[in-house]
Amino acid sequence: MDVQKKSFDYIIYDLWRDPPGCRNAGPVPLHDGPRLAPRAASGQSSGQSEGARPVIRRPAGETQHALIAAAVVVTLAASGGAFVATRETALAALDQELADRLTVTRYAVVSEIERYRYLPSVVGQDARILRLLDRGDARAADEANAYLQTVRDLSHVDELFLLDTSGRTVATSNWNTPDSFLGQVYAFRPYFREALTRGEGRYYAVGVTTGKPGYFLSVRIGSEAHPLGVAVVKIEMTSLEATWVRANEAVGLADGLGIVFLAGRRDWRYRPLHQLSDAAVAQLVAERRYEGLGVATSAPLVEGGRLVAGGERLRLAGLGLEPDGWQVLAAAPEAPATATAWLVAAMTALGGALLSGAGLFWRQRRQIVRMRLEQADVLERRVAERTEDLAREVEERRRAEEELRRTHESLVHAAKLAVLGRMSSTIVHEVSQPLSALDNTLAAAELHLAAGAQAKAEKSLASARGLLRRMQEMVRSLKRFGARTRPEPAAPVSVAAALDTALEVLAPRLRELAVPVMADLPADLPPVAGNPGQLQQVLTNLVLNAAEATAGAGGTAPVTLSAEVGGGRLTLILADRGPGIPEELRDKVFEPFFTTRVTGEGLGLGLAIVRTILDHMGAGFSFRARPGGGTLTVLELPLFAPRDGGQP
Repeated sequence: MDVQKKSFDYIIYDLWRDPPGCRNAGPVPLHDGPRLAPRAASGQSSGQSEGARPVIRRPAGETQHALIAAAVVVTLAASGGAFVATRETALAALDQELADRLTVTRYAVVSEIERYRYLPSVVGQDARILRLLDRGDARAADEANAYLQTVRDLSHVDELFLLDTSGRTVATSNWNTPDSFLGQVYAFRPYFREALTRGEGRYYAVGVTTGKPGYFLSVRIGSEAHPLGVAVVKIEMTSLEATWVRANEAVGLADGLGIVFLAGRRDWRYRPLHQLSDAAVAQLVAERRYEGLGVATSAPLVEGGRLVAGGERLRLAGLGLEPDGWQVLAAAPEAPATATAWLVAAMTALGGALLSGAGLFWRQRRQIVRMRLEQADVLERRVAERTEDLAREVEERRRAEEELRRTHESLVHAAKLAVLGRMSSTIVHEVSQPLSALDNTLAAAELHLAAGAQAKAEKSLASARGLLRRMQEMVRSLKRFGARTRPEPAAPVSVAAALDTALEVLAPRLRELAVPVMADLPADLPPVAGNPGQLQQVLTNLVLNAAEATAGAGGTAPVTLSAEVGGGRLTLILADRGPGIPEELRDKVFEPFFTTRVTGEGLGLGLAIVRTILDHMGAGFSFRARPGGGTLTVLELPLFAPRDGGQP
């Protein structure tokens, strides 16, 4: 403000000394309007300085009124321009915010669905399911029902059920509940028809049996020419909606007909965005998609391009979600943007009024005010331009920082959702091996009890309890990993003890493969830093992979383990005589769901989990070609080094 005042004073002083149009031009006529002329009085010498004080002529009243009117017009125009510019800027920022929310919401929806997309295919390949579709007897039905119930409990889906080629339910996970699907015919559902014709189907609807909404994923069992049936998984997505409601998020999900079926606002649910056509209503009735909810008679949400709900008019944005033809919706009120624009317009008008008043005040004091106002107008324009430039710079920087913050939060949230999306598959994969060992151990205990060998039976039961404890520890570790909690402090772990436990779990499988395991480990190996259960998990996966690779290559050579210590690390080398890993696949094998097995066994998660555990331990992990054929798996484990107080 001081700089502006000094600049203004300098301009006035310069004009006072030598007004525009008067420099080197001699005397200025007195009748020439509000111009400045040197004073010519008798008694003064003709040699008076050219910088003498000028005579001030007052302007006519009409000129003053015209200037006042012009000031009012300029102020109103500036206020109107400020209002339009500010509102457009605020609405652009609001649109960007809606786009970011759409992206985050889309990631959440896709992650929720993709967690279970594999499940119908896995269920459809089970021998119990195929046996039921082939024979159809009561025993096969009981086995299939029990299997579906177990898979449902482990995967935490809503329900799993099996349809024959006529659409009738022949097995279901809720077989023993009052609202069981058994015997129900769902041939009218699109997910059944699409699975038979295209191989798989996807469909969201309210259950006609339970009245609970859900997302149905279906897969055909058998070939297109000779279908055996359809496996269906029902996913309950209300937990995602509950998250939106708790966060008071104005977001939603609409189906291909434009009907909102999930929303963070309760008054959006089961209402169409636009008026439904007769064909759409007929389709809803035929599919019984939202039966009994009165969707066809509900008032549309969108009026005049704005979403109207709860007495509010909201700005609406949408993003397509394929292959279902859905729309992800996000809305926000425009009122704050309009209020901000009015505030800026009022401040602009107030500033214009103050500047105009100050100009008139100075003009009334001296006739030179016209020139001063001209210079003040120039100065005002420069200040306004610079102020607008600064305002734009500040707004751009604020928007850039806000966009960077939102992008960072979106990436963190997306990464966490991706990890949580793998949780169910991880549990199924990692618990399967101990469950197999547990089954064998309990079978041995039954044989011992039948033979009267009480001591051996007790030993087998103790081993089974140990396997259960290891599974519990494994699941807790995976839950902690998925929740991104602070990791537990590293503890000293005996590699030999962890290997013994892993071999105990794998003993039945190793006998089946006829591949022995020979461990040549020094007796005085120092402990490594890590978690015992996780190290057992790593060794179980790697030893099993090596044994299966050796057996798959038709060999019976033993899998050998050796160890050496040096440089603060314990290097564990596992050697097999399998077919080896091609150079171009050595990085790809660590990707989730990638597998080189052509038989369909496994989920392709083992090495991805091993890599994650070893990264958390700070350990190295690599594959090398073994001379003479096979693979060398090299682990470089950090040694446990306790600090003062016993902590590493």
